[in-house]
Amino acid sequence: MQIILIQDVNNLGGANEVVTVKNGYARNFLIPQRMAVEASPSNLKQLEERLKQIRKKEEKMLAELNKVIAALQAGPITIGAKTGTSGKIFGSVTTVQIAKAVREQKGYEIDRRRIHLVDEIKELGSYKAKVDFGNGNETEISLEIVAE
Repeated sequence: MQIILIQDVNNLGGANEVVTVKNGYARNFLIPQRMAVEASPSNLKQLEERLKQIRKKEEKMLAELNKVIAALQAGPITIGAKTGTSGKIFGSVTTVQIAKAVREQKGYEIDRRRIHLVDEIKELGSYKAKVDFGNGNETEISLEIVAE
């Protein structure tokens, strides 16, 4: 029997997939538990429409993501840090400070856990950091550390 999965089912498939299972498994477990529906022509049409809407959302999100990446690569992000007389920073620059600087200078909210520092920032100068947006979308941003 062919069914359309409504949610992810272990060892069977993900949501919005059409799979073939035994009749008893579908009728006695998957359909009553609201994990799946029968793959009738009308349900297949609904699935097709749902997948089309999901694709549109993904395209829209990808366009927005490309806009954010372009804005981040447009110029370096300047971060002020307290320094001693030798140019060394008291402490170090963290991803929290970088996320705050991106929000203030570029206008985009980026989660600090998505920012990865290439090397530790302990002195004034130029550095690089990577921002991972997921699904293989990542960019490298330039950081300019200056004295306050």
